[in-house]
Amino acid sequence: QRQLLLFGENTGKYLHSYSKDFEKAFTDILKRQYNEKRVQINVVYQQYIGDKEHVHMNSTCWVTLTSFVKHLGRTGKAIIDETEKGWYVTWVQKDQDTLDKEKKAAKKEKMVKDDEEKVKDYIDVQIELAKSQSTFDETEFEATELLKAEDEQLKLDLKMKNFNKIQENGNNDLKNVFKTVPGPSKEKEKVKVDIKRKMTALEEIMSQEKKKKKVPEEENDPKVRSWLRKRIVVKVVTKSLGDKYYKKKGYVKEVIDDFAALVVMNDTGAKVKLDQDHLETVIPQEGREVVILWGQYRGETAILRSIDTEKFSATLKLETGNFKGEKLKLPYEQFSKKYVE
Repeated sequence: QRQLLLFGENTGKYLHSYSKDFEKAFTDILKRQYNEKRVQINVVYQQYIGDKEHVHMNSTCWVTLTSFVKHLGRTGKAIIDETEKGWYVTWVQKDQDTLDKEKKAAKKEKMVKDDEEKVKDYIDVQIELAKSQSTFDETEFEATELLKAEDEQLKLDLKMKNFNKIQENGNNDLKNVFKTVPGPSKEKEKVKVDIKRKMTALEEIMSQEKKKKKVPEEENDPKVRSWLRKRIVVKVVTKSLGDKYYKKKGYVKEVIDDFAALVVMNDTGAKVKLDQDHLETVIPQEGREVVILWGQYRGETAILRSIDTEKFSATLKLETGNFKGEKLKLPYEQFSKKYVE
């Protein structure tokens, strides 16, 4: 009776809470088992009520299952359609991780297209420049249609060189090819130099682009390469495994196919296989050891000397390798805390 009184005092609050719980549990089944698949709504509902602790629909703001399906279609979370067999639903709403991946892929594709357009524009400019500097008159040699009678024969006037003089001069002096060893001729050297000078338009563009860029393309976008390494501390940044592992730390026990890792969680010891996009580096306190993940000093161990929070970078001192003792400044994503048992 007391609970009925509490419900009567604030009906909207309880209805909203139960409706939110019902929608979350129902859509979780759609996302996990029928993501982007067309399925009958009653099939999903039977799986939902199979849970003994499920929220009953009569305690929500939706009177019938049909009204809930229309709500999913109206909010754009799913595509719904009614048939003779009942309502069908297709889950189309994507989580934040999937949207971030698609956004990064679209950005990368746009950069590739922009580079292709730059190459095309550069080639067009070179063609126009060559035409303006050329002394060749294109109108001097114009292709025309061949006009001849049916019984007319075509004759080619070819002027052949006279080789008699060459043969006579060649018989005068006979040289022993085994005694005479010809040295490198100047003409051949000139040809080699000319070959080196000649570059295709694409090679010229590539060389100019390399000069313009201060760092390689892969260093501008660390996501295009693998940065995972054994025995480094990482943090889980995805909610796909639930709140249990979100923002929790662990260490990389094994690297799988360069872009995935077997991570052992620090608090529970559980082993989880994760993609590198779902992980991030861990910045330790000053004076601790870190591992450099990519770049010129990749794989080397260093000591964290200071942190620049404004520029998201840190000053390191190398402890291993040929450059031991050298100081360098690297961004956060280029190094991570070293795991120590």
